[in-house]
Amino acid sequence: MMNKIEHVGIAVKSLKTAIAQYEKLMGVSSYKQEHVASEQVNTAFFKVGVNKIELLEGTGPDSAITKYLEKRGEGIHHIAMDVDDIYAQMRRLQEEGFVLLSQTPKRGADNKLICFVHPKDTHGVLIELCQELKERDNDK
Repeated sequence: MMNKIEHVGIAVKSLKTAIAQYEKLMGVSSYKQEHVASEQVNTAFFKVGVNKIELLEGTGPDSAITKYLEKRGEGIHHIAMDVDDIYAQMRRLQEEGFVLLSQTPKRGADNKLICFVHPKDTHGVLIELCQELKERDNDK
């Protein structure tokens, strides 16, 4: 099953501008920034207590984040759910009739394997499944 909300993803036009604004807002610095080439995105993470926010900036015209921003503007992009076994959760959700946006998990930011559930099946909310990468997963 799903353990907890892992983070909330927010699409932004300028990561540099958004980082500065969120540092002021939250009173903490971003603890991690990284580029995820497979998703054409730059990310920055903030943590307050057990809660995390991921800021996402598209890096090219084909990036899902760039397309999202063009269509909807800045704002909440997804809610990520922590799972122990992403493969089992993907199978379970497919058996329940949910449409997944990929058939296998991908490497995501913050040392995670990820997969998205189509928002048409979740009342317009893009849900991300994420599992912490383990030793054996780092070879994939």
